Amino acid sequence: MSAAPDYRLHRNAFGRLVFTAADGAVCEGVALVRAFPISAADAGFALVDPYGHELAWIDRLDDVPEAWRTLLAEELASREFMPVIAQIVAVSGYATPCVWTVETDHGRTDFILKGEEDIRRLAPPALMIADSHGIHYLIRDRNALDAHSRKILDRFL
Repeated sequence: MSAAPDYRLHRNAFGRLVFTAADGAVCEGVALVRAFPISAADAGFALVDPYGHELAWIDRLDDVPEAWRTLLAEELASREFMPVIAQIVAVSGYATPCVWTVETDHGRTDFILKGEEDIRRLAPPALMIADSHGIHYLIRDRNALDAHSRKILDRFL
């Protein structure tokens, strides 16, 4: 654990995160943003004001007081929603747009893949798939998927 930060964090009556600097300056509506949400999700966080200006940097959440960890974890959960695909159950066809049925860490769901360009390669072997509503689905390791899922995925890559 490093030295205690020289700022304070709390939620106001409206549930918004409030940052109080060492000099007493107060900023409401602060957001916690991951620097590398996929490749290094556990390291590198910025507290930013509503205009995107960095107020403070946090190397690791373990570096902040324990009382803040829950607060910051809640903030991240409210901002980030990226289901992780565990299995591709079926696709309606191999021409886009098509409907994909997948098992995720949030349960089974269907989404529309508008085009093959909506499947992006990340640091190998990860992929990110954007559906027609802008929700991003993550495949952490395409090689770890079952044979049926890999076969479907290979038709689109």
